[in-house]
Amino acid sequence: MTVRRAGTGDLGALADLHATAFSPGWSAAEIAALGAVALIEDGAGMILVRTVAGEAEILTVGVRPEARGAGAGGRLVQAALGAARADGAERVFLEVAEDNLAALRLYAGCGFGEVGRRRRYYPRPDGGAADALVLRRALNTEP
Repeated sequence: MTVRRAGTGDLGALADLHATAFSPGWSAAEIAALGAVALIEDGAGMILVRTVAGEAEILTVGVRPEARGAGAGGRLVQAALGAARADGAERVFLEVAEDNLAALRLYAGCGFGEVGRRRRYYPRPDGGAADALVLRRALNTEP
């Protein structure tokens, strides 16, 4: 599978991929409004990364449920790190729910470490909320 940079013609596919991973998913218009670099692995997943003033943020990563566990997430994150580096980023940040164990394993394997916590950030259907962990990875080092 190959990760490629998405264009405006891919906005519908990006929104579809996001909706299979998250509820509610982001619309094509919402994705376009972010002004982020969008990368897509056709049929498997997508990632959005935005770089400003030497820092990048991974805004979202979505992998179709049937494609999980086959390496798409890792390929998408690595491609996003490359795009951020090419755009001049020295560090990449992201937020992830503390109970998203698969994502935490993915990010740890890509060299991210915890640098902060946002209490009760992600609402849950039962009325509770999960903390968001703020993760960071320097781009001048290998994991």
